[in-house]
Amino acid sequence: MTETQYPVPDGLTAAGLVGRTPGERVMGTETEFGIIAPGSELTPTQLSAAVVTAMGEALEELGSASAAAPWDYLHERPLDDARGFSVRRADAHESQLTHEGTSVAAGASVAGDCAGAGTGAAGAGASGGRILMNSVLGNGARFYVDHAHPEYSSPETTNSYDAAVWDQAGDRLASAAARYASERIGHEVILHKNNVDGKGASYGTHENYLTPRALPFDALVAGLLPFFASRHIVCGSGRVGLGQFGEQPGFQISQRADYFEQRVGLETTLRRPLVNTRDEPHGQSDRFRRLHVIVGDANCWGVSTQVRLGATNWVLRLIEAGRAPVIELADPVAAIKAFSHDPSLSATVATVDGRSLSGLDIQEMFLEAAEDWAAEDRARAEQSEDVHVAPERDALVLWRRIVDALRADDPVADRLVEWRGKYSLLRAYAARAGLDATDPATWDADQLKLIDLQWSDLRAGKGLAWALERAGKAETVLAEADIQAALTTPPATTRAWARGQAVSTFGTQLTSASWDSLTFDVDGRIERIDMPVPWAATEREVSTASLAEFCDSIEQSTHAHAPTASDPHAL
Repeated sequence: MTETQYPVPDGLTAAGLVGRTPGERVMGTETEFGIIAPGSELTPTQLSAAVVTAMGEALEELGSASAAAPWDYLHERPLDDARGFSVRRADAHESQLTHEGTSVAAGASVAGDCAGAGTGAAGAGASGGRILMNSVLGNGARFYVDHAHPEYSSPETTNSYDAAVWDQAGDRLASAAARYASERIGHEVILHKNNVDGKGASYGTHENYLTPRALPFDALVAGLLPFFASRHIVCGSGRVGLGQFGEQPGFQISQRADYFEQRVGLETTLRRPLVNTRDEPHGQSDRFRRLHVIVGDANCWGVSTQVRLGATNWVLRLIEAGRAPVIELADPVAAIKAFSHDPSLSATVATVDGRSLSGLDIQEMFLEAAEDWAAEDRARAEQSEDVHVAPERDALVLWRRIVDALRADDPVADRLVEWRGKYSLLRAYAARAGLDATDPATWDADQLKLIDLQWSDLRAGKGLAWALERAGKAETVLAEADIQAALTTPPATTRAWARGQAVSTFGTQLTSASWDSLTFDVDGRIERIDMPVPWAATEREVSTASLAEFCDSIEQSTHAHAPTASDPHAL
């Protein structure tokens, strides 16, 4: 196996991942939902605020709560670049900024249409008649308005299975909130878990992975560029139309591919890069880096979500260990589009050293390296107390099944890969309608565009993606019981547990929150509790006997997880 050209510090190779056992990594997702309300005169921002406000009622129905607490932006630094500099605020595009003042949406028309929404449970999510732009949920997540879209940011988890579970829980919660918002405004609010509006705009589905600060960022870039240029082959959600405006007829593998314009950069909405450089760890910056991934598709199928997260986890592990295959594409930005535009998977791209590789070739090279690493993991586990995390082993097996099925053009791929399932459904419809799916002009048919849109419709009984899952035509890897629990319960193994408990137990006293802090009103005194270590303040470590004990237990847990000389994150 060829090793990466970038050396890694001593200690990272042995530790492998950012976690406490091999395979473990703190990770999570962010989903911006497409939103429309036919017949309504409200703007997308006002509609999104109506949905966020209605989340309290949706959670009350489930016996849970939300907190109408402002988001604490004190430690957020969205203009810091991982390459070692910061962009001046005056030079930044508005979409790059995070700022205060988003707890209440302006606009009397929205207030008039939505008054009384967002009551929450036991008063913890009460909005007091306000129209909310931000809500912190009892499952540890955040639900808010982001650039005219309702966005669900999942709580921190420690493996790809849990990350996929809480991602799917977000779909259910957003759907329920939209239903309540529809009742308030008198028009049906429709959410789509997709990435394009068909008119040239794209909204993001982002992923976040904790990585050690000690790992050179150049090493991350070198390993991730070829992987991200080809990853959608195994987990893309598919799209009708080629080009940002769908100006060319056809079907492609990825919804997002056509919107990327540079290899590396800080932007997320303009000149989108394959590797985003936002350096905002939401934790101890001397120990951690949060890899902010913007290149992924919104997945409706849990199987594609898990392989997207799990495969990326494995590739990060390879990079951290200095074992990632060396693949330098001549033009990775062109490659992501070339692979996406070729559902036959026969397209190849050039490498700097003169090779010609398909997207499947690249994926299999990373997969084989991960399989070799996993085999050594098992051998090490037999000689130590380390136990390999089962979800990541399962994700590796799933990744192999998908690559093999795609390589053989096996029909089982239609059950394992979301874009293949959508492509199969569209071709079947075209055949029934007497349309020739081999004719590019066929893919300009309005019927096929409508099916593409309906695929991601979050309304109960409307979304075709979930209908196929219920019919057994898509492989189900996420247990329904786990998704149901994630609607109201935070992950037990990260600080998300403390955030969720703060909402459900002490919500009336919670005055603001962030990923790494909680602020309470304690008898008229404001007390801010920092949570800089993502795997501290867990279920085993936090007491809810009283607010005082709750805050003390968080602080004690944080101190207990202070870095030691052997901690690779302290290098």
